Amino acid sequence: MSVFLLVILHMLASLEHFILGCDRATRESHMQKLIMAVTGDETAATGDMPTYQIRTPTTALPQGVVMAASPGTLHSPQQLAEEATRKRELRLMKNREAARECRRKKKEYVKCLENRVAVLENQNKTLIEELKALKDLYCHKAE
Repeated sequence: MSVFLLVILHMLASLEHFILGCDRATRESHMQKLIMAVTGDETAATGDMPTYQIRTPTTALPQGVVMAASPGTLHSPQQLAEEATRKRELRLMKNREAARECRRKKKEYVKCLENRVAVLENQNKTLIEELKALKDLYCHKAE
């Protein structure tokens, strides 16, 4: 892959991460602004996209985000293979992140359980000692 393509993929991944971190209304607003930046059309929400134009966004989108190609322009097998490779790499990257997060949560959960076990063992020990003391007291009164 060319350096230019890698830079674009990195910017798209950063944009995706930024947008996915927002609530739904903010995400939709950012997507609308991105569509308007790409098409140059204020009526982009209607789905009418007559032509694609590169335009630098004047809104709060991350710096350096510029999109120029429509999905319909991928024709050659090489371009399709590159797109499939890019999608696979993106999927694998997301999967690694999800697995990392899952392992972190599992570790936290196990620590929580270990702490609970320690507390319950201490509680059990205290109750056994209290029971023993009460049995001794009861036995002495019975004599």
